[in-house]
Amino acid sequence: MPLVTNPKDIQLILWDIDGTLLTMKGVGRETTRLAMLEVFKMDIGLENHYFGGKTDWRTLLDLLPPLGVTELMIEASMPAYEQAAASHMTRIIADYAAEVCPGAHALVTELHHRGFPLQGLVTGNTSTIAPIKLRAGGFDPDWFVVGAYGSESPDRNALPALAVARAEKLTGRKIAPEQVIVIGDTPADIACARALGAVAVAVKTGFPATPTELAESNPDYLLNDLTTFWETVLPL
Repeated sequence: MPLVTNPKDIQLILWDIDGTLLTMKGVGRETTRLAMLEVFKMDIGLENHYFGGKTDWRTLLDLLPPLGVTELMIEASMPAYEQAAASHMTRIIADYAAEVCPGAHALVTELHHRGFPLQGLVTGNTSTIAPIKLRAGGFDPDWFVVGAYGSESPDRNALPALAVARAEKLTGRKIAPEQVIVIGDTPADIACARALGAVAVAVKTGFPATPTELAESNPDYLLNDLTTFWETVLPL
């Protein structure tokens, strides 16, 4: 596993949002319901659907094909779905409290002030929803200079490489997989770090399906929360 052997070699930190930086219980579920109703004309009960670690595109693929919506129809509708989701979330988000995960604000702020490593996003949220959630939690979306989103692929494992390619284009320099840290709260976050060959950092601030699933996914670092990130992962 690619543990950080020289912290100065790390060039990019890729963040998950939900359960890692902040939690907003219920807003994503209701936004998904409303956006599916608008775009696909289907009102689906989502009470028992598990969203953890999935891209929004994957969620649609889980829910809609059994009801006759094909994968091609879903792909073609993603731009409309993105816009509908953003519209609905903007309208309802004030009804949901954003709870910032311990240590998240301090860590993101310190990284921004240092200017290195760069910060980016690898999130299951659509590109239109991610900044809405970040602002609700008091984060400046502009501090995350690159991103890869759940509206760009149903496969979360494809997203880190996309974010790295964008960071390389932005900076004009090559970024090796072992120079990247992916931080998340689900086994899917660990898996997508592994798919790239990046350092996998898991935090226990999300909503795991089982109490032991994060440890059993063998991240490089398993933290109770982000307050111990500097001393444990990146002692600069």
